[in-house]
Amino acid sequence: MTHPALVPGSVAVITGGASGIGLAAATRLAGLGLSVCIADLGGERLARAAEVVAAAAPGGASSVLAVATDVSRAEAVERLEATVRDRFGGTDVLMNNAGVQPGSALPGTAEAWERIIGVNLWGVIHGTRIFMPRMVARKRPGLIINTGSKQGITTPPGDPAYNVTKAGVKALTEALQHTLRNTPDCKVTAHLLIPGFVFTPLTANGRTEKPDAAWTPDQTVGFMLERLEAGDFYILCPDNDVPRSLDERRILWAAGDIVENRPPLSRWHPDHAEAFKDFLDRGAAS
Repeated sequence: MTHPALVPGSVAVITGGASGIGLAAATRLAGLGLSVCIADLGGERLARAAEVVAAAAPGGASSVLAVATDVSRAEAVERLEATVRDRFGGTDVLMNNAGVQPGSALPGTAEAWERIIGVNLWGVIHGTRIFMPRMVARKRPGLIINTGSKQGITTPPGDPAYNVTKAGVKALTEALQHTLRNTPDCKVTAHLLIPGFVFTPLTANGRTEKPDAAWTPDQTVGFMLERLEAGDFYILCPDNDVPRSLDERRILWAAGDIVENRPPLSRWHPDHAEAFKDFLDRGAAS
């Protein structure tokens, strides 16, 4: 069994589709017989990615579209939606996956913050707002998958702009699913993909070989498809180093900062280091 939207004849649009998780998702969905549009910044990388996806598609290049798109710009996303509609008739699966992580700091520069927020958060907002109405109007099973991050939940120190965007994606996707499930006759659902450590160009940091702790993009997409079939909203991915049980304890501790009135980011506060270790140990023993 697969999700009812992930069948031959459906149409998928994947932003950030030229590499990493996006390319793995595009290739997998093309192999299932979907028509696939990959959207990313233009150039050779996008053209090569289209060839990879076409090689996996039963219909070959005729069922694959590559559109150069800057998702931070609403007019570019509007063009993307119209282009897909003209070519394939509409969209059934939207994966708002484009993201950047150049690093950030406080105070940082306005330019750095604007770029990260523009792609990681506004890109998801634009994609959701522009594609959703026509997806719902199709009256067909549909999916909107937004790529979040564990950093948007536990907000570790070191990259505040990225954390802000991914926390925003989480809140947006929760609100989106609430809206969809309260829309009469709506067959579209929203889901938040929360990857673990995945070896992609975004996380490589100069490395050419996958670290043992990391999953591949294809592993991550395979897990995503399993959890979509199961109906999960929060698709919380493990990796080779962090099992779900550890993620759960970290997430519970982060929420506990508010409930217990601890300092923010107390997991990294020396006065709370021992208490955090004991909290993890209690979880491992239960």
